[in-house]
Amino acid sequence: QVQLVESGGGLVQAGDSLRLSCAASGRTFSRHNMAWFRQAPGKEREFVATISQSGEYTAYADSMKGRFTISRDNAENTVYLQMNSLKPEDTAVYYCAARYTYFDDIRRSGFETWGQGTQVTVSS
Repeated sequence: QVQLVESGGGLVQAGDSLRLSCAASGRTFSRHNMAWFRQAPGKEREFVATISQSGEYTAYADSMKGRFTISRDNAENTVYLQMNSLKPEDTAVYYCAARYTYFDDIRRSGFETWGQGTQVTVSS
């Protein structure tokens, strides 16, 4: 299994951009379907984006489509979330998640490993 550490969160203004990083330890990063989730205060955790082992396949929540981009660098054991045109409603703790798989597929649930989260706050 891998261990995940997120970074890159912070306080930004509406319309700004931010790039989150998730560094994974372990030798099997390239065997994991990776994803980002977020949880706003008083709300349930929600899916943001996911990427397959190879990076060929991605999927996004409808509200993030066109503004957020997920990518990965298997040589660096890192997955990224580029967030553009941020809105106050994007304020949340963002979590990185991993799912070991034998296939180059993507899912929106069923992730077994989670990071500790990084706070993103967007002011209006």
